[in-house]
Amino acid sequence: MVNTAALASPATLTTGRLRLVPLGTEHLDHVMEGLQDEEFRRLTGTHQRFTRDTVERFLGRVAQADDRADWAILRASDKLYLGDVVLNELDPDNRSMNFRIALNSPATVNQGYGTEATRAVVRYGLDTVGLHRISLGVYAFNPRARRVYEKCGFVHEGIDRGALFWQGEWVDLHRMAILATDVRP
Repeated sequence: MVNTAALASPATLTTGRLRLVPLGTEHLDHVMEGLQDEEFRRLTGTHQRFTRDTVERFLGRVAQADDRADWAILRASDKLYLGDVVLNELDPDNRSMNFRIALNSPATVNQGYGTEATRAVVRYGLDTVGLHRISLGVYAFNPRARRVYEKCGFVHEGIDRGALFWQGEWVDLHRMAILATDVRP
């Protein structure tokens, strides 16, 4: 059974260098900054443009949701906002959710923050929420993210060929997942 209370009121997660705090309207400026960054948009396959008002309403809704958990990723040493990480698309009958992480600070590149945040949220999803499966999709032009997911225990399951049309080219989407029964690194 899925512990929806753990989604409705997600715990603050702490790693060696990070604090993952529930995402809310207080993070609006940082979220907007990421949504306007072209590299961030490319890596996430985001075509849509968002208004500040739309994003603020969305952040207010996710803070109240019991079918997803969203966290802001903060560096513990100085509280620098590094991005956000999400468990969403709850399928309670199959005890599964989707995983997404978006790092939007230059301070995050090759520092291991994505790995730390991913491991913390996977542990929370499998152990606290009670999920059986966490899945994700990563675009072919983001091999660095795919390596992080593999390091965290995600297994490649297949490819959605030509899933994204980006700057005149079709890009494949790699499907990956981790199960509660998998050995975790």
